Amino acid sequence: MIHVLSLGAGVQSSTLAMMFAKGELKPMPDFAVFADTQAEPKKVYEWLEWLEEQLPYPIYKVSKGNLTEDSLRLRTSKNTGKKYVRATVPFYLFNDGVNKGFLTRGCTEEYKIRPIRTFLRRHCKIKNKETAVQINLMLGISTDEATRMKPSRVEWIKHTFPLIDNNISRADCLQWFKNNNLNLPPRSACIFCPYHSSTFWKDLKDNSPDEFNQALEYEKKAKAIYKATDTWKDDKYDISIHSKNNLENFDKEKHEQLDLFTGECEGMCGV
Repeated sequence: MIHVLSLGAGVQSSTLAMMFAKGELKPMPDFAVFADTQAEPKKVYEWLEWLEEQLPYPIYKVSKGNLTEDSLRLRTSKNTGKKYVRATVPFYLFNDGVNKGFLTRGCTEEYKIRPIRTFLRRHCKIKNKETAVQINLMLGISTDEATRMKPSRVEWIKHTFPLIDNNISRADCLQWFKNNNLNLPPRSACIFCPYHSSTFWKDLKDNSPDEFNQALEYEKKAKAIYKATDTWKDDKYDISIHSKNNLENFDKEKHEQLDLFTGECEGMCGV
């Protein structure tokens, strides 16, 4: 059995990482793995560097590539000649100005789950399921997010949930850092993720204006790219990373976009 911590570098998984390091939870991970979309806020990467200095086990960083660039790349099908975007971010979709919900979310699977699985297969020398060692992949899902618990899709990986097993909530995680006189972990999620709440956007605008402007610029580019595809070129369609259809308008009137991370990222994002 190989014990691996899936480290999102957010609140819950950081708590797990530190509790393992201090011997408060067992078994100690053989290593942690962080799937990098290359689109996280600066605070997350700074926090990850701090974590590396605290842990007695290594953190391996894996990445499929730059989600920002990939999700803004216009592609052309060799078979049909149709123009499309492959890296799917769950943008809000509008039809004649009416919010119709989200586009399909492919970013978690493509940029979080698969890169970790590919790394584990290679690093642990998994050749086939008959001869595979068992990997205990520990996920930072807390008691208040139990709906995010998902079984592994491959036989040689077993998902486990130490926080839930020990009746630990997200609030408990934050309190653990306070009790140990440590800075609180940042929230781990791509800067431009449509699942952010209006509270998040306000905090980003007030305290990290450069990153807020990055999100604004990303949204403008995404709108233009989607208009250039064959599927969404009709003028009745529009996309946005905020439910008001334009992030720059998020605070012009009372409008609270809810926090939509719970149950959305299969234990791999925002933890």
